[in-house]
Amino acid sequence: MSIISTPLVTEMILRYQTGMVNGSPVIRQKSISWLKTDTTDEDIYEVAVALFELLDYPLISVTRNNRFELIEE
Repeated sequence: MSIISTPLVTEMILRYQTGMVNGSPVIRQKSISWLKTDTTDEDIYEVAVALFELLDYPLISVTRNNRFELIEE
């Protein structure tokens, strides 16, 4: 049995801190979907950093999530 893997979508997940409550950081998350599947990791990271340079919140992490469709050949 041979399986074909077809890229469907790439998603960028951004975690950032919006403030502090009782001494603990408040972390939020924003997902940006439908990026081109051939986008490089470096491009995704650079875009995330550039976006957060425009905001007052510090960027905590950038995660890439790829989804694929698997079908039997």
